[in-house]
Amino acid sequence: MRYRLTFITGMAVGYVLGTRAGHERYEQLRACAQKFARNPAVRNTAESAAQGGRVAAVRALDKVRPLREKIGQRDARAVGEDDWGTSNT
Repeated sequence: MRYRLTFITGMAVGYVLGTRAGHERYEQLRACAQKFARNPAVRNTAESAAQGGRVAAVRALDKVRPLREKIGQRDARAVGEDDWGTSNT
């Protein structure tokens, strides 16, 4: 309940401060954010980060693929004892 009350209080304060700033300030912030997003350095950095994420995802998939094959083989085995010597029941 305490967290909900804190959240609602934060929302109320944000609303009051936002309405005081008005539409003009909102437009200023929006224009600044658009200018920032159009900056070539920012775009290059974002693209580099995205490319690095794709490379990391491919590496992770290459490491996980053999594990998936082992799991598939394990599931295909007859029901009985597993690698640890315990039953699968």
